[in-house]
Amino acid sequence: MELNRQYWTDRYLKGETGWDIGYASPALIAYMEDKSRDASILIPGAGNAYEAEKLWEMGFHNITVVDISEIPLRNLKKRIPDFPEEQLLHEDFFNLSGKYDFILEQTFFCALNPELREAYTKKMADLLNPKGELAGLLFDAPMNTDKPPFGGTANEYRQVLGKHLHVGHMEKCEQSIPPRAGKEVFFRATSLL
Repeated sequence: MELNRQYWTDRYLKGETGWDIGYASPALIAYMEDKSRDASILIPGAGNAYEAEKLWEMGFHNITVVDISEIPLRNLKKRIPDFPEEQLLHEDFFNLSGKYDFILEQTFFCALNPELREAYTKKMADLLNPKGELAGLLFDAPMNTDKPPFGGTANEYRQVLGKHLHVGHMEKCEQSIPPRAGKEVFFRATSLL
């Protein structure tokens, strides 16, 4: 199975979007509440980008949303007609350039083939500003081995993330949505580059 643009577009077309909780992740919104509204934010593999929508409503307007499928980007644009087109990127995360103050992780890491985890870590380190931070949620549970979502453990994540990032915080998430309670860790990391 190739987890490419067509694969994810087909999932949207078939309504096979079990990762989509229908609203912004409470943990990510709580994390961003006290941040400068001028901060540059990247949300990769954003899906329907409810986090971007909520942050936009909170006054964050320097948000770049990336997805390999165009469908969720169009969905966000319908919900926020004023969202700038140039901040909606229909492309592969690994082809991105630029620098960001914050990168928010919500179900993207677990959607990637586990063979790409080190490349993900290096790319995240490349995309962060010198004092920037990657923050988000990862499944702290065994998941699938043949299709997304791919899970893991906090120790495994520390090892792979630690190759290019300094992981300053990784603990059980206190603000998980009910179906994921006890099965997620919230982490924060900065670039070692």
